[in-house]
Amino acid sequence: MGSGPLEVALQVVLDGRGLPVPDTYDTPSQSLQPVVLRETVCYVVSGVLLNETGEVLMMQEAKQDCYGKWYLPAGRMEANETIVEALKREVKEETGLECEPCTVLAVEERGPCWIRFTFLADPTGGVLKAVQDGDAESLQAKWWDHDSPLPLRSKDILPLIDLALQYRASPRHPVTLPQEMPYTVVSQRVVATFVNSSKDLWVLQSTVGNPHLPVTACNTTPTELRSSIKVAIYRLIKQCILLPQVQLKTCGILGLQHFGKDTVVKSDGVCFNVLVSVTHANQHLCNTPPELCGELFEWWRIGEGALKSTLLQRLSTLAVVPIYS
Repeated sequence: MGSGPLEVALQVVLDGRGLPVPDTYDTPSQSLQPVVLRETVCYVVSGVLLNETGEVLMMQEAKQDCYGKWYLPAGRMEANETIVEALKREVKEETGLECEPCTVLAVEERGPCWIRFTFLADPTGGVLKAVQDGDAESLQAKWWDHDSPLPLRSKDILPLIDLALQYRASPRHPVTLPQEMPYTVVSQRVVATFVNSSKDLWVLQSTVGNPHLPVTACNTTPTELRSSIKVAIYRLIKQCILLPQVQLKTCGILGLQHFGKDTVVKSDGVCFNVLVSVTHANQHLCNTPPELCGELFEWWRIGEGALKSTLLQRLSTLAVVPIYS
């Protein structure tokens, strides 16, 4: 089998770019339905903006249940928005500043029905919201040195601020921004890898139709047990590998695709390109990839060259956007 198309697809994914919607999924749900924003899924955006001295942009809450507390500018996406448009809108509404995203810093999920995208972003204009400009969106905004006492709405933003400071000092992963390509469900394109002690490298591929990187999807319908991103990946690997014999690690996100605009088909879904590491439970037993069940998948060995070097580097340094479940 020629590996040319797979090499191209893998390079696209490693570059953080997007790939077209697949015709079928490699582990489809029996009742897979297009997701609908604010009905079956909720996407949240938040932004970490830093000034020249490393202070972080904060907004003071106007909502009754957290009135007067401080938080990162954040909020739910609205219909017919892209992820980046939602970020810019929330930052502008809550702080008065305009911004431009630098990279996705982290993705957090509570199952596929609540996903938060946190960005590192640069301020590009606007006027910082003062007390006299307070409204229903926020009371005011200010730059915080993240050390002085400040009553926070929640401490869950502190690790995100730390990620932003670390990334600004020494970027851990390449610039990663959402690619505007439509998807109908919450799905994952899986780059499942196996590396042996000699640094030989294999990538799992589906042989159904044209060979491709496997794609799976989350269950999001109320009548099913809703599956998280990591569970959906586990379900895919379980389909072709005897899991007690291997260890599976979801390393993080290489890229993501979303559009969200009105199209002929509802496209509120998102596709995550996810890097996964597969190892033998007992690494002394075998220097080759785990044996696969059936004929729907196979291991593709990557030859020497730039593609292999890049993938090994991303694996060894975890140069990916972290995902928290």
